[in-house]
Parts: sequence; C-alpha cells; structure tokens
Amino acid sequence: MRRASDRLGPSARSYFRVLKLARTIANLEASESVNASHIAEAIGYRRYDRGAGSG
Repeated sequence: MRRASDRLGPSARSYFRVLKLARTIANLEASESVNASHIAEAIGYRRYDRGAGSG
C-alpha cells in the first residue's frame, strides 16, 4: 500500500477507503490478513469507480 500511495498520491480519505475495500475483499476470500493482491484489487476498483463518473 505504501508503494501505491507514493505513486498515486491519494488523500488520507482515499487511502483508508482502499484499505477498507481490501479488507472486504480479503473477508470474501476467507483470508485472515490483507495481502498485496487484495490491495491491488481494491486500488483497481477504486480507480474504475473514479473514472466511471467522468464519462
């Protein structure tokens, strides 16, 4: 998450939303911990959601 944060420069609110979404994805997979793939998927969904409203 730190590398993505450095690259994308999200606000604190966006940062915590991505973490919350990653936790949800991990829960759906019955994973006890959030790993890099969950964070990557959450970032992908957030970026998709962000672009969907601008078209």
